[in-house]
Amino acid sequence: MAEHNDLGKKGEDAAENYLRQNGYEIIERNWLYERYEIDIIAQDDEYIVFVEVKTRSSDQWGNPEEAVSKGKIKRIVEAADFYLREYDIDLPARFDVIASIWTGKKFEIQHIDDAFLAPVN
Repeated sequence: MAEHNDLGKKGEDAAENYLRQNGYEIIERNWLYERYEIDIIAQDDEYIVFVEVKTRSSDQWGNPEEAVSKGKIKRIVEAADFYLREYDIDLPARFDVIASIWTGKKFEIQHIDDAFLAPVN
Protein backbone atom coordinates (compact mmCIF):
# COMPACT_ATOMS: atom_id res chain seq x y z
CA MET A 1 0.00 0.00 0.00
CA ALA A 2 1.33 3.45 -0.86
CA GLU A 3 2.44 5.55 2.10
CA HIS A 4 -0.25 8.19 1.52
CA ASN A 5 -2.93 5.46 1.39
CA ASP A 6 -1.64 4.06 4.68
CA LEU A 7 -1.76 7.54 6.25
CA GLY A 8 -5.30 8.01 4.93
CA LYS A 9 -6.49 4.73 6.44
CA LYS A 10 -4.89 5.60 9.78
CA GLY A 11 -6.56 9.02 9.62
CA GLU A 12 -9.93 7.35 9.02
CA ASP A 13 -9.28 5.01 11.96
CA ALA A 14 -8.53 8.04 14.16
CA ALA A 15 -11.68 9.79 12.90
CA GLU A 16 -13.79 6.71 13.67
CA ASN A 17 -12.33 6.49 17.18
CA TYR A 18 -12.99 10.19 17.72
CA LEU A 19 -16.63 9.81 16.63
CA ARG A 20 -17.17 6.76 18.86
CA GLN A 21 -15.67 8.60 21.83
CA ASN A 22 -18.09 11.44 21.18
CA GLY A 23 -21.20 9.25 21.21
CA TYR A 24 -21.66 8.48 17.51
CA GLU A 25 -22.72 5.05 16.33
CA ILE A 26 -20.68 3.98 13.31
CA ILE A 27 -22.98 2.44 10.71
CA GLU A 28 -20.70 2.06 7.69
CA ARG A 29 -17.09 2.65 6.76
CA ASN A 30 -15.85 3.20 3.19
CA TRP A 31 -19.35 2.66 1.80
CA LEU A 32 -19.45 2.56 -2.00
CA TYR A 33 -22.14 3.66 -4.41
CA GLU A 34 -21.12 3.08 -8.02
CA ARG A 35 -17.69 4.73 -8.03
CA TYR A 36 -18.38 7.16 -5.17
CA GLU A 37 -17.27 6.51 -1.61
CA ILE A 38 -18.45 7.84 1.72
CA ASP A 39 -15.69 7.49 4.29
CA ILE A 40 -17.90 7.11 7.38
CA ILE A 41 -21.65 6.94 7.87
CA ALA A 42 -22.60 7.48 11.49
CA GLN A 43 -25.60 8.36 13.62
CA ASP A 44 -25.87 10.68 16.56
CA ASP A 45 -29.01 11.35 18.59
CA GLU A 46 -30.93 13.05 15.81
CA TYR A 47 -28.99 12.86 12.52
CA ILE A 48 -27.54 10.41 10.09
CA VAL A 49 -24.12 11.87 9.42
CA PHE A 50 -22.09 11.43 6.25
CA VAL A 51 -18.46 12.11 7.09
CA GLU A 52 -15.65 12.96 4.68
CA VAL A 53 -12.23 12.42 6.25
CA LYS A 54 -9.23 14.34 4.97
CA THR A 55 -5.84 13.42 6.36
CA ARG A 56 -2.51 15.14 5.87
CA SER A 57 0.96 14.73 7.31
CA SER A 58 1.15 18.51 7.82
CA ASP A 59 -0.72 21.70 7.05
CA GLN A 60 2.16 22.99 4.92
CA TRP A 61 0.00 23.01 1.77
CA GLY A 62 -3.20 24.15 3.51
CA ASN A 63 -5.76 22.69 5.84
CA PRO A 64 -7.03 19.19 4.96
CA GLU A 65 -10.67 20.32 4.81
CA GLU A 66 -9.80 22.67 1.94
CA ALA A 67 -9.37 19.57 -0.25
CA VAL A 68 -13.14 18.92 -0.26
CA SER A 69 -13.99 20.25 -3.72
CA LYS A 70 -17.38 21.12 -5.20
CA GLY A 71 -17.14 17.96 -7.29
CA LYS A 72 -16.42 15.84 -4.22
CA ILE A 73 -19.38 17.42 -2.41
CA LYS A 74 -21.65 16.62 -5.35
CA ARG A 75 -20.51 12.97 -5.36
CA ILE A 76 -20.94 12.60 -1.58
CA VAL A 77 -24.45 14.07 -1.75
CA GLU A 78 -25.43 11.80 -4.65
CA ALA A 79 -24.18 8.71 -2.78
CA ALA A 80 -25.87 9.85 0.45
CA ASP A 81 -29.17 10.37 -1.37
CA PHE A 82 -28.98 6.83 -2.73
CA TYR A 83 -28.11 5.47 0.73
CA LEU A 84 -31.06 7.22 2.38
CA ARG A 85 -33.48 5.93 -0.26
CA GLU A 86 -32.01 2.41 -0.42
CA TYR A 87 -32.24 1.87 3.35
CA ASP A 88 -35.44 3.90 3.79
CA ILE A 89 -33.89 6.15 6.42
CA ASP A 90 -36.17 8.86 7.76
CA LEU A 91 -33.67 10.92 9.74
CA PRO A 92 -32.36 14.34 8.81
CA ALA A 93 -28.97 14.10 7.12
CA ARG A 94 -25.89 16.11 7.90
CA PHE A 95 -22.58 16.35 6.07
CA ASP A 96 -19.48 16.67 8.25
CA VAL A 97 -15.79 16.85 7.50
CA ILE A 98 -13.10 15.54 9.79
CA ALA A 99 -9.69 17.03 9.12
CA SER A 100 -6.87 15.04 10.62
CA ILE A 101 -3.20 16.02 10.69
CA TRP A 102 -0.50 13.57 11.74
CA THR A 103 1.91 15.31 14.12
CA GLY A 104 4.42 12.48 14.11
CA LYS A 105 3.04 11.21 17.41
CA LYS A 106 -0.73 11.42 17.10
CA PHE A 107 -3.53 12.76 14.94
CA GLU A 108 -4.89 16.23 15.60
CA ILE A 109 -8.60 16.04 14.79
CA GLN A 110 -10.84 18.90 13.77
CA HIS A 111 -14.52 17.96 13.41
CA ILE A 112 -16.52 20.35 11.27
CA ASP A 113 -20.26 19.77 11.82
CA ASP A 114 -22.55 20.70 8.95
CA ALA A 115 -19.51 21.43 6.77
CA PHE A 116 -21.62 21.82 3.64
CA LEU A 117 -25.18 21.71 2.43
CA ALA A 118 -26.44 19.59 -0.42
CA PRO A 119 -26.26 21.70 -3.60
CA VAL A 120 -29.55 22.56 -5.23
CA ASN A 121 -29.60 21.76 -8.95
